[in-house]
Amino acid sequence: MDNIFRSLHVPGKPLVLVNAWDAASARIAEQAGSKAVATTSAGVAWSLGAPDGDALGRDDAVALVRRVVGAVSVPVTADIESGFGKAPDDVAETVRAVVAAGATGVNIEDGDRDADEQCARLTAARAAGGTSLFINARLDAYLRGRGDVAEVMSRAEAFVEAGADGIFVPGVVDPAVIRELVRIPAPLNVLIGSSAGPSVAELAALGVARVSLGSVVAQAAYAMVRRATQEALTSGTYAAVADALDYGWMNDLMTRRSA
Repeated sequence: MDNIFRSLHVPGKPLVLVNAWDAASARIAEQAGSKAVATTSAGVAWSLGAPDGDALGRDDAVALVRRVVGAVSVPVTADIESGFGKAPDDVAETVRAVVAAGATGVNIEDGDRDADEQCARLTAARAAGGTSLFINARLDAYLRGRGDVAEVMSRAEAFVEAGADGIFVPGVVDPAVIRELVRIPAPLNVLIGSSAGPSVAELAALGVARVSLGSVVAQAAYAMVRRATQEALTSGTYAAVADALDYGWMNDLMTRRSA
């Protein structure tokens, strides 16, 4: 399974991941044809009653990964935020737990950390996860409004040297910037969260190896809950749920893998 997941990262033929946040969303993604399942840290945190951003406890995060792994037959990569701990040893502990839960990959974000500190965390993750674990190192510079291609590429190269297998740069949709970032010596992951962003075909043509939707699918699901609630409490109608999945289909989907 580990080698299968690694082999899915092909520049020009990207792995497309519609991120899941629970067992049901993971199984739906698999049933729809996904070759792998990725969790979204934000969706997971929200579903468990916590905000995103290192607020969720490690045990709760790992338990969710175990449920998702048990729900599907395809590889699972887990978004573990910054590693659920301040020190590299904490990151290593998280990685060991996630691997034991069955994940074949992890995302680890750098946040505001300097490159040396993040390299130490990635090195610890690599030692804990072994050579089979696919480590996707997330660089948050563009998300935090300080994107600079040269700096991002320098950090990315250092992260690869420290043990990262892939590089994830959310916040970038400009084709000119992506064209530069694909020169990083590792598969490039791009986050798409809007219909205004480049299509998968356009990203493939640029040499992207992985496309993620991140938390936006969970956000869309929760938006429907809000619309349905507001509609029912105001007009007393139920148009917001007109496109709901069939109960029998959904229940059968969950029953077949639980038997």
